[in-house]
Amino acid sequence: MLRAAIAAVLLLPAQESETQYVLLLRPGPAWKKDVPHEKQPGIEGHAKHWESLAAKGLVVTGGPFLDGSGGMLVLRAGSEEEAKKLAGDDPAVKSGLLTATVHPWRAVFPKRSILENPRDPKVNLTAPDEFRAKFETSRGDFVVKVTRDRAPRGADRFYSLVKNGYYDGCRFFRVLSGFVAQFGIHGDPKISAAWRAAAIKDDPVKSSNKRGTICYATGGADTRTTQIFINFGDNSRLDGMGFAAFGEVVEGMEVVEALYSGYGEGAPRGRGPDQGRIQTEGNEYLEREFPKLDHVKTARVVE
Repeated sequence: MLRAAIAAVLLLPAQESETQYVLLLRPGPAWKKDVPHEKQPGIEGHAKHWESLAAKGLVVTGGPFLDGSGGMLVLRAGSEEEAKKLAGDDPAVKSGLLTATVHPWRAVFPKRSILENPRDPKVNLTAPDEFRAKFETSRGDFVVKVTRDRAPRGADRFYSLVKNGYYDGCRFFRVLSGFVAQFGIHGDPKISAAWRAAAIKDDPVKSSNKRGTICYATGGADTRTTQIFINFGDNSRLDGMGFAAFGEVVEGMEVVEALYSGYGEGAPRGRGPDQGRIQTEGNEYLEREFPKLDHVKTARVVE
């Protein structure tokens, strides 16, 4: 039941010690027996109601009972009365198609990381026109200045990831002297898997890939996700291949150029880390087989 409606619900992470509200939905007096849930009169209005609330962050999670007896949603609300109002405003509840009961609830198990859900509005922010991000690394600190007009989609993604701590712990797994320093595969395989398909569309190339500029790695058109690289020299040949720089290192370029590069190119072309294994095994693989790699301690927006 309600499978079409629930499919659109965003899985938002619970806040620690936050009181939430479990909404139990059951067939009401207007429910027609032997009629599939997607064909029940008024079910579309029900779906739209919860989709709109999910987009506002008021739905944590939800799903149908597999025995067809109803479904449930976990809601964020300021009070039990507010949760009941959200349920009562459901057109299907108003019409008697469904009945709804609300139960206050508090999660006691560890919350999911916000980074496990690339659709969460909190990781889809609009960047300021200009900002700086400070990277504290195992080799020292450097600062990246981003100008959103250079590549708006890329700047927004970078800003969202840095604001939410995505790059903390990431290894500089591909450092090629005279070419680039590449990083951005998360150390937790669950998180890297979540972002693998969360690609953004390309930006037009407005700034050349000169020394110190920062850019997304790609696998073709419209495939940018989280991996980025910093240019060590004049790599303007990348401009014609669609690599749109969105910022540049303005402090600490000497730190970037000192990142450990002894492993060289990655597998299978070289002896360095295999990106596929980083995706599936995370930092455990890198720490075990490539212990000299430098890493990001923290990356934070500073202005």
